[in-house]
Amino acid sequence: MTPVPRSDILTGRRSGSEHRVTVRRRHRGSDVSVSDGPEQPSLRRPSREGRLLEPANVVPRATAPRACGGFTFIELVITVAIVGILAAGLVPLTEISARRAKEAELRAGLREIRTALNAYKKAVEEGRIMRKVDESGYPPSLDVLVDGVTDAKSTASRRIYFLRRLPRDPLDPDNRIPAALTWGLRSYESPPDAPQPGRDVFDVYSRSTGMGLNGVPYAKW
Repeated sequence: MTPVPRSDILTGRRSGSEHRVTVRRRHRGSDVSVSDGPEQPSLRRPSREGRLLEPANVVPRATAPRACGGFTFIELVITVAIVGILAAGLVPLTEISARRAKEAELRAGLREIRTALNAYKKAVEEGRIMRKVDESGYPPSLDVLVDGVTDAKSTASRRIYFLRRLPRDPLDPDNRIPAALTWGLRSYESPPDAPQPGRDVFDVYSRSTGMGLNGVPYAKW
């Protein structure tokens, strides 16, 4: 194969035929392409020192994008710190949500038992439950509310029930004991500031020594 003269490569001439020559040279650290039309004069011009200068219409090719690297050590440390801060903020919120759920269950249990106690007292006053003269009219135990009593006005000796089941104190940690033993009992004869059990059940309260989110001890609810 006959080599093409350098002058023909730069000027784009070869035996008078029309053609298109692309010269690839190194320009500022990157490949460049110079396209000459048919029979165009040379785009390169000599400098005062005799060297050939690059043509004015040379457009450097776009360099290949640099491959993206991984995270730096500082970025990883910052990311771990942010995740730790977010996790530390979620733990108290989770604990508060759990306490609120327990407190809601406690309110519901107290309301249900107290409503049943008042219903028992009303049945006594209506003559549907027999009582002695020295009795207050409140049930002798919490289990009576579930077991029921005989209706004194019923000819078929039907029983009156006040609770389907006895709720537990949700703040009591021992799940093995019966529900009736999870509550503190106050008899009709005991004062409210020093509740004590007695012959009847006038009220119930939580035996927990904790403080509610509202600032009131659970025992005072």
